[in-house]
Amino acid sequence: MSKKQKKILKRIVIAFVLFIILFISEHSGMLERWLHPWILPVVFLIPYLVIGYDIIAKAVRNIKKGQVFDENFLMMIATFGAFAVQEYLEAVGVMLFYQVGELFQSYAVGKSRQSISDMMDICPEYANIEEGGALVQVDPDDVEIGAVIVIKPGERIPLDGIVVEGESLVDTSALTGESVPRRACVGKEIHSGCVNGSGTLRVQVTSAFENSTVARILELVENASSQKAKVENFITRFARYYTPIVTIGAVLLAVVPTLFFGEFTVWLRRACIFLVISCPCALVISVPMGFFGGIGAASKHGILVKGSNYLEAMSEMTTIVMDKTGTLTKGEFKVVEVYPSMLAKDELLDIAAHAEGYSNHPIAASIREAYMGTVTVERVGNTEEIAGHGIRTWVDGREVLLGNEKLMQTYGIDYAMAKEVLQGIGTVVLVACEGKFAGAIVIADSIKENASKAIGRMKQLGVKKCVMLTGDNALTAGAVAKELQLDEVYAELLPQDKVAKVEELLAGKTGKEKLAFVGDGINDAPVLTRADIGIAMGSMGADAAIEAADIVLMDDDIQKISTLVNISRKTVRIVKQNIVFALGVKLIVLLLGALGIANMWAAVFADVGVSVLAILNSMRTLGSEYR
Repeated sequence: MSKKQKKILKRIVIAFVLFIILFISEHSGMLERWLHPWILPVVFLIPYLVIGYDIIAKAVRNIKKGQVFDENFLMMIATFGAFAVQEYLEAVGVMLFYQVGELFQSYAVGKSRQSISDMMDICPEYANIEEGGALVQVDPDDVEIGAVIVIKPGERIPLDGIVVEGESLVDTSALTGESVPRRACVGKEIHSGCVNGSGTLRVQVTSAFENSTVARILELVENASSQKAKVENFITRFARYYTPIVTIGAVLLAVVPTLFFGEFTVWLRRACIFLVISCPCALVISVPMGFFGGIGAASKHGILVKGSNYLEAMSEMTTIVMDKTGTLTKGEFKVVEVYPSMLAKDELLDIAAHAEGYSNHPIAASIREAYMGTVTVERVGNTEEIAGHGIRTWVDGREVLLGNEKLMQTYGIDYAMAKEVLQGIGTVVLVACEGKFAGAIVIADSIKENASKAIGRMKQLGVKKCVMLTGDNALTAGAVAKELQLDEVYAELLPQDKVAKVEELLAGKTGKEKLAFVGDGINDAPVLTRADIGIAMGSMGADAAIEAADIVLMDDDIQKISTLVNISRKTVRIVKQNIVFALGVKLIVLLLGALGIANMWAAVFADVGVSVLAILNSMRTLGSEYR
């Protein structure tokens, strides 16, 4: 809770205590016996100013700016009217309830995003250039196009360029979300923001820092949020029309009948009752309270919604766009197939696991996990890592090679029988033993167990289009899309490509339809902010993605999206019920008040009573079961 919210809460507590004391004192007759009639309004003015001074101040400021008719103005004149007709307790109660509603709204919407660029750690701090035979760290902004920079193992790539010397595996997950590292070798283009693997690279810079991939991502994130349509506060929109009408109506009620019938005091009292009845307390409480209940229900299911406008947007979501790695798939390496050649399957895994015994690479870890046995380091001899190729080692005194096609070609190994496997999905590790091809191990990112069920449930709820965007290769992406029965798939995309694709999908929407994007990586931050609704995976997601998102799934369960759709639709339905009920009752009582039939008690019911009923209706969002 922010300092401002805490301050408002403190004022509410103080005013509420005073309100209860005055309520008991008034209804017991103590105030009339103890206080002079002229002192009585001063006593009630104390809690009134405690809770409502800022509303009055806002109304006065807006009047000076020419913005007369808003909810602050109506609250002010309605409560002034209550004082005029000596309904002091009502004036305090109305302002108190209004502030409670404002606090709920502030708390629900106040979980706004902080500066996303501060959370993103993909921006490199330096670049290495050679001067006089030594490496010197300089600001990436100072490196000119055409210069050659040196990227050491484990360093983040500072600028876009082309490799002119060296080979390495590059972790591109921060940009593309692709789980498998990509091979960087002479002539290959590499992008800033990625992390270099085990080999040293010399790269010729092809673009200035301000035009680099990482700089463009930061710019996209900062600018995309400004393109998102902001949902205007319902009460403010409503008050633009409602407030002038009821204010003018109250003035006419006090003046026009007096010209014909006289008795100005009687008609003035009716006008004041009219104003009290017209106070939008029920609306300003029921709307945020309804959404607050929906947000609370979502939190019970492990879903963080950062504002009521996003909950409302989810009820209108018809297109959902999802990242692949970490969203639909687990984002972790698994051995999915083993193709033995001269060795048995178990023996192939045994040799491969021991050969990878010293490595902490994700591929090595997945092979050891698939082996499920104990790796005995005594069985392993000298191990040599060959950058961009693989490893050469000895297991039980036998020479073992593990790596890619280039490694096999370097040592003259005939791996023709694995050609078909290499055209399939996933990363293929080729194994040779004693100069002969021993088999192939296929490693891939596995689909989440509940992904297919989640897609099915969303389609049952009326989601028209399920789309997947990924930086992974087209073959892998197509296989995942086919298994999950997705409507569309777009592969091999960089962050800016994802934003462009979402722009296309947004342009194809009609009416009130909304588009949601689900992702978990830093690379997803720009598109999360550009979509109508950005949904991030919480437990495994990057900080930047979580900050950029409007909704966070705290346990990474994509099935929660359909749960949230159900919550949002029921919440919006309840809010609409409250609006219709509050306006309907107020309209009836307003007419009765104008005719002199409704007294202040009816005005209290039209305001406070309707508010209580609306709150009770809103609480149904918390007590419901969702799936």
